[in-house]
Formats: sequence, C-alpha cells, structure tokens
Amino acid sequence: MGTPRDTRSEQTAVVIERLREAYPDATISLSYANRFELLIAVVLSAQCTDARVNQITDTLFEEYQTPNDFASASEERVAEVIGSCTYPNSKAGYLVGIGEKVLEEYDGEVPDSLDSLTELPGVGRKTANVVMQHGHDTASGIAVDTHVQRLTQRLEITDAERPEAIEQELLELVPDPDWKPFTHWMISHGRAVCTARSPACEDCVLEDICPASRLEE
Repeated sequence: MGTPRDTRSEQTAVVIERLREAYPDATISLSYANRFELLIAVVLSAQCTDARVNQITDTLFEEYQTPNDFASASEERVAEVIGSCTYPNSKAGYLVGIGEKVLEEYDGEVPDSLDSLTELPGVGRKTANVVMQHGHDTASGIAVDTHVQRLTQRLEITDAERPEAIEQELLELVPDPDWKPFTHWMISHGRAVCTARSPACEDCVLEDICPASRLEE
C-alpha cells in the first residue's frame, strides 16, 4: 500500500529542513570549465565515483576540449584515456557520438532542453537534469542517482523502484526551489552517513523519522 501522501509530504518537508541545515554548501563535486565539459563528466560518472571521474577528465580535457575534438577522435583512443572508468569502451562510444551530434545538430552548443539532451548518446534523465541545473541554471526536474534512490526509499518518501518513477513522485513532494539542491543534500548524506552497506544510523539527523532505522533496532 505504501505511505499515505500526506505523510510523505510531511516526511519530505522534515528531511529537507534537516539536510539543508546539515549540508548548507552541498553542490556538484565534478570538475568542469563549461557546459560541454560538464556533459562529458556526467556521462562518465555513471556507476563511477566523482573523484575518479575528476582524475580522468583532468587528463581527458587536455587532449579533447570541444565537440569537434571528440567527433574527430577514435573510440579506441578515447577508451584508452578513460580506461580507469567503468565501461570505458561503451562510454568512449558515447563521447564520440555526443561530439558528433552536438556538432551536427546543435551547432557545437550543448542543447538546453531535457528532451534534446536525452537524445544524445549515453544521456538519460539523470544526466540531462544535472546538465540543465548546473550547465543551464534551469531546474526542469530532480536528478535521481543511486543515493537519491536509496535514501528516498529508506525514508519511505517513495515506494517506486525506477529512477524515472521516483523522480515523478519527488516532483510532487519537493518544492520547486529545492529541486536542484535536493539531489546534493541526498548525495552528501548518502556518502557521509546513510551508506549503502553500513549506514551510521546513530549519527543520522534523520534517525527519529526513518523507518529503515527503526528496522535496524
């Protein structure tokens, strides 16, 4: 049956209030100099830590800076440069394909809509949301990564399983101005306290309202 909507709304409001206070400076941890670099970095971050991606892009962006650079590159060479990333061969194909499509269809500019972004190779809604929020300064949705998925389920804010469905539920619960920081509060808390395998419930500012914490008792 899940948690009633009124209860979810109240739960979400408390979560936002407490995490806003706990992580006032939470923001994206990927390194980038422009929208295109942001797009490339977020694609690389799929199932890979931001710290590792920053190490990779530090080298990658010395060799490839523009859509034309990637469009002209060989997938084999790009895969070699990003070799320490997860799925380097697949991601190399995505990066070359992104360079080609951005160059051919968007005159070398990163598209500024969710629909257009998700038509690029390797770009799903999470990636598109991050690029919209941090590249175009427009919150068209909520980026749902593994931390957001895990924490919202543990807190019973959502009972959805797929990221797309979780996002749609969150859009009804999280106030518009908080769509962008909500993801980063969740990521910060997921990394510091509410980890996947060994959550530190005793140190959690949400322990008293967390159903998952009560199950651990």
